[in-house]
Amino acid sequence: MLDARDPGQGHDGHDGALTAARLLAARGVGAGTRVLVKAGNSPLHVMAFLGLVHLGASVVLVDTEQPEHDTRVSAAAAGVRFAVVDDESDLPPGCPGITTGALASAPVPAAGPQPASAPPGPFGFERWRARPDALVLWSSGTTGASKGIVKSGRSVLGNLERTRLLMPYREDDVYLPLLPFSHQYGISMVLLAALGGGSLLVAPYGRLDRALDAGARCGATVVDATPATYRSVVNLMRRRPALCAGLDGVRMWCTGGAPFDPMLQEDFVRTAGGPLLDGYGSTEAGNIAYATPDNPAGCGRVLPGLKVRITDPSGLPLPAGEVGEIRITGADLMAGYLTADGKLTPPPSTADHPTGDVGCFDHAGNLHVLGRNAAVHRLGHTLYPDVLERKAESSCGRPVRVVPLTDERRGHALVFVVEDPDAGDPRVWRRRLCEALPGYEHPNHVLVTDRFPITRRGKTDTRRLREWTVQRLAHTARPGSTFVPAVAAQD
Repeated sequence: MLDARDPGQGHDGHDGALTAARLLAARGVGAGTRVLVKAGNSPLHVMAFLGLVHLGASVVLVDTEQPEHDTRVSAAAAGVRFAVVDDESDLPPGCPGITTGALASAPVPAAGPQPASAPPGPFGFERWRARPDALVLWSSGTTGASKGIVKSGRSVLGNLERTRLLMPYREDDVYLPLLPFSHQYGISMVLLAALGGGSLLVAPYGRLDRALDAGARCGATVVDATPATYRSVVNLMRRRPALCAGLDGVRMWCTGGAPFDPMLQEDFVRTAGGPLLDGYGSTEAGNIAYATPDNPAGCGRVLPGLKVRITDPSGLPLPAGEVGEIRITGADLMAGYLTADGKLTPPPSTADHPTGDVGCFDHAGNLHVLGRNAAVHRLGHTLYPDVLERKAESSCGRPVRVVPLTDERRGHALVFVVEDPDAGDPRVWRRRLCEALPGYEHPNHVLVTDRFPITRRGKTDTRRLREWTVQRLAHTARPGSTFVPAVAAQD
């Protein structure tokens, strides 16, 4: 457990970050050095990352499961000059670097004059805050090619400081993020703990039983995970009631990364005794809205300093209760996207940023996010597949995904895929769906699967699900008719 409150505890908290900073500075890393980090969750990963923050480096985070070829492409696009990796095989060609294991065993530079790139004194964010390219993250790529997103230090830290104005975090909190630190949600929890004090529990999120046992032993008070992970948490707690009792000190169970259905909320409240607090954000914009213990409705209120509008397809604002595209204005937006040759493409100079998500405000001012803005025009109606999924789940009592396909002869088709471990008859599910939905929303096809494919971020892998759906339907297509995925909004 890393304690951000006491820099005097060995390699805990800021002291570990300063040790890592001295070691990295001795290797030539300094302010503005573009550094690739490809490492699994570990205390060494956190120490290396915070060490780079202290130095004012530009940090490029990539997933540990990213294929070697894609890592080379990412490194070339970002123009990295150094790398911190778990395995030497992940070092980009011609790029000097260090493994986390070597970082742990390297001798600390002797006291005395330090490299000019190593800022003296206590741990600080000042150099990193001034970087226009402090953090480079990658979009999930679940609906298209992954993109490098460049964030300034001022936008990242300002967004998290505004998050702390809304969320009731405390200096004695013990954070348990069940998330990879290579993405927006996970790394934001690392920075929140470092900014506000508290302890960060680095647990094996891929082994929920061990991670939750660690949370119980160490007194976790704030847990963050995706909805898909919380579904597994519910199942685990039901099998092990003592584990649930051991986590009774958790005061905030937080979620984000994907919309979650009301059934999960109901199951979680029955099992854990408290609500899931939903949050909304994006890699491009950071955190946007959060539900809180005193206001658990939807995704709660928008962060101070941000403005969110709900608009119709023509860009006109919609009143409370009306579903439309979510657009935001504020200082936390990305600097732009990386191009293949390493240049920066600024975001479009529009008055506000289109998130590609749909949602609405309720009459109390809480934001409700319903999913991606992948509109399908069918029988004279504009339909949103993610909104249909919510309605379908309410009628089925099972998770449902709607895959829009384009039929060259008949226009759009909607395939409803029901997650049913009992392998129920698709005809039964079709009947229930048709009873609950108006005719223009009826499924063209209903398929059943025991489990949706999931990305490492805990989202449904829509690309793999579309491929599976097209393959399953291929034998049903009429001669001369082909089904292909409809064009979807990008993450």
